[in-house]
Amino acid sequence: PSEEHEDQRRPHRELKALKNEKYRLANRIGGTLMSVGICDFSLGRKFEERIAEVRQWDGEPLPLELRSHILRTHARLRFIEEQIKQIHDERKTCLEEKKTRASKIAAQLMLLKAVGENGAWTLSTEFFSWREFKNGKEVGALAGLTGTPHDSGGKDREQGISKAGNKRVRTMAVELAWCWLRWQPQSALSLWYQGKFGPVGKRLRRIGIVALARKLLVALSRCVEYGVVPEGAILRTA
Repeated sequence: PSEEHEDQRRPHRELKALKNEKYRLANRIGGTLMSVGICDFSLGRKFEERIAEVRQWDGEPLPLELRSHILRTHARLRFIEEQIKQIHDERKTCLEEKKTRASKIAAQLMLLKAVGENGAWTLSTEFFSWREFKNGKEVGALAGLTGTPHDSGGKDREQGISKAGNKRVRTMAVELAWCWLRWQPQSALSLWYQGKFGPVGKRLRRIGIVALARKLLVALSRCVEYGVVPEGAILRTA
């Protein structure tokens, strides 16, 4: 990717890191409170006021330093939440203005039901806005969703997907495949999956969802390149 395309990837990558940090801090506060016998304490509104009134397992108030530690951790949590909101607002503005190729492609993908803002933005910036694909095999290979068969002469077996491509796209493609089954149940891809993997056990369904993710990624690439809506897919209404 060019310097411009690489720069367009930074917001959603930073957003992922901020969300991980948010969950880590929230779990730290919850674990600290749990250690003194306080369960199911909400981190919502008026946290600072409510934490001053809370009591430990023996009915005593929280120790001064422990309460200060929790408040400082919560302050960092609130700061990260503000940064997350800022990135979401900036991305929303970018999608509305459609000044870049990445934003135009993301807006086009979001017309499909089951494809949300995070999925559309990830696929656009990591994949479709700067790469040209000649066929579906290139799409699957770059995402690391192609098979790796092993043939030693007397034994032929499948070793799973290669996982040699873009990890972010591969993860998002699998997530979108599950969403596609839920929000596009009458599409050709969903009917194919249900017919082939619906009657089988959970293990084979998890294997099948990877195959669906590869097919869906190819279908989305054709939608971006040629404007071909996946067969049977429903578009969002205004």
